[in-house]
Amino acid sequence: MVDAIRLRDDDVHEEPAVSLDSFLDQSNATAVRIEAGEDARKLLSFLDRLSLIEIDFPVFGDGRGYSAAQILREAGYTGELRASGDVLLDQVSYMRRCGFDAFAPDAPINRAQMEEAISRYENVYQGTSDQRTPIWRKRHG
Repeated sequence: MVDAIRLRDDDVHEEPAVSLDSFLDQSNATAVRIEAGEDARKLLSFLDRLSLIEIDFPVFGDGRGYSAAQILREAGYTGELRASGDVLLDQVSYMRRCGFDAFAPDAPINRAQMEEAISRYENVYQGTSDQRTPIWRKRHG
């Protein structure tokens, strides 16, 4: 894994993320890691204490992390939401739309290319946690 790319202005969270099970057993951690298939809703009552939630993407085709991110952002989580693992450049804009604001890919991603990919399209088709208005709503009110 390479260094995380953060799209946030706050301080970097230095504490390592603990597993979801470890976090639920010892509630003093401020960073947690969700593996593919784990239920992000188990964290909902702890969101105000967490500074970092890292969501693992074991393979690029596993989309469960998108759902976890959306659940957490819709529940009001405002801390760092980091996608880690098999994160590819062409996925980053979708991940960003679901609420991810940091990326720790297994293979390096060029930051300039990533920022260009995120801002490439002015209009979007679906609503997500980034609050951009979908094109269908712009057309049909």
